[in-house]
Amino acid sequence: MSSVAVIGSQWGDEGKGKIVDWLSNRADIVVRFQGGHNAGHTLVVGETVYKLSLLPSGVVQGKPSVIGNGVVVDPWALLAEISRLGDQGIKIGPDLLILAENACLILPLHRDLDAARERQAGLAQIGTTQRGIGPAYEDKVGRRAIRVCDLADPEALDWKINRLLAHHNALRRGLTLPEVDVSALRASLLSIAPQILAFAQPAWWVLDSARRAGKRILFEGAQGSWLDIDHGTYPYVTSSNTVAGQAASGSGLGPSAIGYVLGLVKAYTTRVGEGPFPTELHDDDGRKLGEIGKEFGVVTGRARRCGWFDAALVRQSAALSGMHGLALTKLDVLDGFETLKICTGYRIGERMLDRIPASARDQQALTPVYEQMQGWRDTTRGARSWRDLPAAAIKYVRRVEELTATPVALLSTSPEREDVILVRDPFQPGG
Repeated sequence: MSSVAVIGSQWGDEGKGKIVDWLSNRADIVVRFQGGHNAGHTLVVGETVYKLSLLPSGVVQGKPSVIGNGVVVDPWALLAEISRLGDQGIKIGPDLLILAENACLILPLHRDLDAARERQAGLAQIGTTQRGIGPAYEDKVGRRAIRVCDLADPEALDWKINRLLAHHNALRRGLTLPEVDVSALRASLLSIAPQILAFAQPAWWVLDSARRAGKRILFEGAQGSWLDIDHGTYPYVTSSNTVAGQAASGSGLGPSAIGYVLGLVKAYTTRVGEGPFPTELHDDDGRKLGEIGKEFGVVTGRARRCGWFDAALVRQSAALSGMHGLALTKLDVLDGFETLKICTGYRIGERMLDRIPASARDQQALTPVYEQMQGWRDTTRGARSWRDLPAAAIKYVRRVEELTATPVALLSTSPEREDVILVRDPFQPGG
């Protein structure tokens, strides 16, 4: 297999940044295919911490990186992130970064609408990052979005802005927001157009050429499977598909190009924001997981909710994305727990379930069914081979494999780049 898709298998924050960074050393090109700058990936290289939200993680390795058509792009946020990386010694130019010319833009009016809707929702808020992601996807589907390629055509941009504002100004009046100034929006877009267009290319063509040349392509997912707009805990989800199938449509390559699907999972479970979370802990164990795991959102800074590993949830994620293997991260956070629990299924009243139901009411009513396992006192932190792990930790990993019906391909034991146990190389034929 010459390509690998990395997919979050919980509610995001599974450690994709580190794993994608580690895998990108084996890849030739890295691709983001969905989401926007609401996703945060942290990379630790020596003493330096890189925090990315829109740029593919491959840029830190100096690997050609692509922002695909499935991503919604805030052009000002992109330029700011490029500048921040430049201050850390990572110079990003058109030779390193390719931006799909048909990607849709996030504009200030999208951020305004996102925030206004959340304020108006009151107790019914769904916990968006208020960065305009959802409204931008709405405009994409509504066929009124401004795309990267539109920045190269000022005349076409005029009527496209007018068409967009015919929709948004009506919404803004209803939300008591001032109408958007057409001239100001046009001027701001044209002022950044040269910088953004410098990166614009037909990304699908670049990737197809790379595939035909036998290059190894790494597809970098953002967020997690349970935030998927179709398959997640709706409506507490993101506005894009986060499962493996999106890697094809969001990059412009066909499904046969995806290759190996690697599911990212923490050794426990976390979630940011609102929504059902069957294994959430409100006790000392939950607080301990959050403190040791430093569970705060990269983008929002919000504290993450913590709970025990949910094998039934991950098993369903694996089916939805056709996962070949798992990358299990943050095993070291479980060091020192006397006992550990794994959720094997759920109960709603007297009814037993081995899956997450689609109904929001049923999702909220789920009670986890646990299997208890012995913890370990010795440390797993920094382990780079099986022989470095306590016997109880190996037993825990093997039980995760059994309950999720998916083998562990990679095991991460600290935030450091090289603290990884490679069980099966996703880039090698057969995994």
